[in-house]
Amino acid sequence: MNVSLTLLATASLLAVMTGFLAFSPSARAGTQILPGAAIQADQATLLEITSTFDRAEEAIRSHDLEALMSLYSQHYRYHGIGKAGIRKIWADLFSRYDHITNLHTFSSIKVTGSKTNPSIHITCTGALHGTAKDTKQPVPIDSWHEEVHYLVKEQGVWRILGNAGGEAPALLPFGAAPHPLF
Repeated sequence: MNVSLTLLATASLLAVMTGFLAFSPSARAGTQILPGAAIQADQATLLEITSTFDRAEEAIRSHDLEALMSLYSQHYRYHGIGKAGIRKIWADLFSRYDHITNLHTFSSIKVTGSKTNPSIHITCTGALHGTAKDTKQPVPIDSWHEEVHYLVKEQGVWRILGNAGGEAPALLPFGAAPHPLF
């Protein structure tokens, strides 16, 4: 067997195993900070950040749209989608999928801005999976690799801002997919 076929077979096996593990009832979802991650934040801030993502996970698991939306900034923007748009996306996901789980693996966390106006840039790889209500089959809903999550502190709580709160082009470069959920 040549190297290309060996790599293809290995990649296919890994994809099958990853899919199996992701949908396994015993699979662990949640928020993880990779060992060796580039961290530029104090321990209290790290706890606040992971708590924000833990609250998101619980809201997603329980299909609590109001609790989930409370984690988004009023100034949320991502490729032209505002807070009302992200609400519609989550409502649609909750209507289509049961047992939604997500995994966030942080490789970099950087606090920027001033003490009175801080923001956080989190480099994250992760996935969102669910069970389709109509077929009862597990479905990958979203996945991302080294996406940057932007958070801002509003009223003493870290909230999801989108793509740094600014507008990004409606058309993305070839091969890039929008990731508006976080």
